[in-house]
Amino acid sequence: MQTHLAPEYQNTVEGREAEAILRKCVHCGFCTATCPTYQLLGDELDGPRGRIYLMKQVLEGAEPTRATQQHLDRCLTCRNCESTCPSGVQYGHLVDIGRKLVDAKVPRPMSERVMRWALKEGLPSPLFSPAMKLGQSVRGLLPKALKAKVPAPQNAARNGVTWPTQTHARKVLMLAGCVQPAMLPNINTATARVLDAAGIQTLLAPEAGCCGAVKFHLNDQDGGMAHMRANIDAWWPFVEQGVEAIVMNASGCGVMVKDYGHVLQHDAAYAAKAQRISALTKDLSELLPDLVPVLKPQLNAAALAKAGMQAFHPPCTLQHGQQLKGGVEKHLADLGFAIQVANTEAHLCCGSAGTYSVLNPEISYTLRDRKLGHLDALQPQAILSANVGCITHLQSGTDVPVKHWVEVLDAALS
Repeated sequence: MQTHLAPEYQNTVEGREAEAILRKCVHCGFCTATCPTYQLLGDELDGPRGRIYLMKQVLEGAEPTRATQQHLDRCLTCRNCESTCPSGVQYGHLVDIGRKLVDAKVPRPMSERVMRWALKEGLPSPLFSPAMKLGQSVRGLLPKALKAKVPAPQNAARNGVTWPTQTHARKVLMLAGCVQPAMLPNINTATARVLDAAGIQTLLAPEAGCCGAVKFHLNDQDGGMAHMRANIDAWWPFVEQGVEAIVMNASGCGVMVKDYGHVLQHDAAYAAKAQRISALTKDLSELLPDLVPVLKPQLNAAALAKAGMQAFHPPCTLQHGQQLKGGVEKHLADLGFAIQVANTEAHLCCGSAGTYSVLNPEISYTLRDRKLGHLDALQPQAILSANVGCITHLQSGTDVPVKHWVEVLDAALS
């Protein structure tokens, strides 16, 4: 795609990166076939190709409008388009740039500014955990819409063990996350127990917090990068001590941390460290090939049988953002679990997409119900996923238990 950047964007970091991405686009439209919002709305401007044209116009000097902003807002950033693009267009990076440039010129209504501020400041805040506990204590009295955002309290122990205390030669770091410890704490403790059973010790850096995705994708990119730098500082002593990986059990965090090297490439103080952190980062499922032979003899046959058939929903941040497809299903099957993905539209977003379900609820819940229809058709005992946002979002629309896959593996260990 030929571009002619406006003078204000020439020789800027954003302008150069956006131009390089735009020049890869060949207008083919393959991306529209797998775009959830295009499928629902049928508007070219609510698909990747249309949004690319909008961003190109802004970069070439056209004045963005409120409509431009809304079309970009309606993008889930699921990056399904990247999986189907034959030219390797890095749409996710482009839309981050486009939103930043448009928001700089198009003021948002006060109600939107307040909501976006509350999300970007509230979710990563230390106050989120006590607020969630309060909500859980009165969950039965909450309105339906709010109750859907407050999962029931969890017991994060198995056989009386919450966090294993055994020391192992193999050590990994794990990011606890900002909302996961309060909403679904068993995911982290189950991860530590499963890795412990495989002879791997899980370490936490107490000063590490939000991965930066919440603020970064709500267009507080400076705030997001501050979270990234704080995490790098918290993790660096462990990196120097030789941890073999930084493990992510929330694929939304994983795709962000794997992108630290890109986001901070122009930061002289952090660029090299950020590249190292990204290189060390692995989704938990990437450890499964090594875990399977060690864990298989430890699995309880009765627990495997009781688990029954499980449906797996691969999050967009796993299958499109990190390009990790099929691993969870394959390796859980190797361990003896009965697991299937939906026969239809397994590649499509469930509508969670970080804060999207709050900011664009109508589209979000339409996608959720569409996804659950395909998953329920499998008649599973439970629905499994790999991201806290997908899990809570899907659970809000079904009585079938929705869990992280590592919880099911943990429960089956003798």
